Amino acid sequence: MLMRLTRFTDNALRCLMYLGRNADRVVTVGEVSRRMAMSEDHLLKVVRRLVELGYVRTLRGRRGGVRLSKPASEIVIGDVVRNTEDNLAIVPCFAPGDHTCPLAPDCRLANVLESALGAFFAALQARTLADLL
Repeated sequence: MLMRLTRFTDNALRCLMYLGRNADRVVTVGEVSRRMAMSEDHLLKVVRRLVELGYVRTLRGRRGGVRLSKPASEIVIGDVVRNTEDNLAIVPCFAPGDHTCPLAPDCRLANVLESALGAFFAALQARTLADLL
């Protein structure tokens, strides 16, 4: 089994890293999209979500752009992943309301996978954006 983050979360993390590396200035969306080799439209969706979550702020006008809204040391990677992933169910039985497992309630696999997911997030919770810069 392969656990995989969505492209949206990957792009959110990479955008935060780029902004963190350039924290001394306002960065344009065009600059970030060129550096990340992605469309400005998609990046705008990512930035919009990062603004909603309070990680990023935008500045309008001629010298406008994007920048971190707080220090990189205060942005916890685990929180970013939890807040940008739309589905953390690594197997169908983890999805809310899914009761299709023929082995339930005696299935021990779910407990092992839940423990592994917990370890994954524990590792991410122990890191901040500053650790990635």
